[in-house]
Amino acid sequence: MRTKELIGKEVLNGNIRIIGKVYEIVFDEDTFEVTDLVIKKTGISEQFRDSENVVPVDLVKAIGDKVLLKSEDDV
Repeated sequence: MRTKELIGKEVLNGNIRIIGKVYEIVFDEDTFEVTDLVIKKTGISEQFRDSENVVPVDLVKAIGDKVLLKSEDDV
């Protein structure tokens, strides 16, 4: 998968609830590996406050049509 295809994908937490969309991808400048995903929360109430979270790729369980994060059971 190309990294640009990640932008805009919905992100689901371990409880299969939508927590936002991939807004930006953070790379290691030396290795060019993806290190983090910046998740922007969705919804009207989130537009009025800081609505971005940085999630390390170690917490990503699967990437398909959506990005699924690991649950506490997976960690």
